[in-house]
Amino acid sequence: MSGREVIFRDLGRTAYTPVFEAMKAFTADRTVETLDEIWFTEHEAVFTQGQAGKAEHVLATGDIPIVHTDRGGQVTYHGPGQITGYLLFDLNRMGLGVRALVSGIEQACVRTLAAYGLEAAPRPDAPGVYIHGTKIASLGLRVRRGCSYHGLALNVAMDLMPFNLINPCGMAGMQMTDMRLFVPEVNIDDVRRQLLVVLLEIYGLKLNTLGNQLPS
Repeated sequence: MSGREVIFRDLGRTAYTPVFEAMKAFTADRTVETLDEIWFTEHEAVFTQGQAGKAEHVLATGDIPIVHTDRGGQVTYHGPGQITGYLLFDLNRMGLGVRALVSGIEQACVRTLAAYGLEAAPRPDAPGVYIHGTKIASLGLRVRRGCSYHGLALNVAMDLMPFNLINPCGMAGMQMTDMRLFVPEVNIDDVRRQLLVVLLEIYGLKLNTLGNQLPS
């Protein structure tokens, strides 16, 4: 799969539902010739509930909407200051299994954090990436006809309070953190660039010029 082209799209700040619908439509309409895509965005404040999500993990919502999605996993929070990355991959064409896809996402977050001097790691019992016992990155995926969508959420510099209104990813008492706690001057644009570079390296991809690339 070395050197396979991928289109990158920086969507900027978005509402969740239109992007969710766009992911589903892209996956439903794609053909064997469709290039894979990676989308980055910062969502407006929203809780998303996974396909098998349990209502008891939503403790309160306040003014924040909750959207039911078709990804795996339980409830999580998205908001400004968090990089949400969507990986729209043809796994069959890439010769990639779901476990390898998940492992690649986790390692991309670990290597991105390492570039800032942060030592993080996945856990065998719960998907995601953790640092000093707290969770800094979450992931949730859906595979349809051998093609993936949804992806990852890396907490960079955000308001973490809404996580207190849920059991994040169905884990009661799980404390969430972000990069700013450890690197106060962290710049989310720099993190976006770093994360994209690492994702391309891990999956053996190169950017197609049709996509919107990150600012230099």
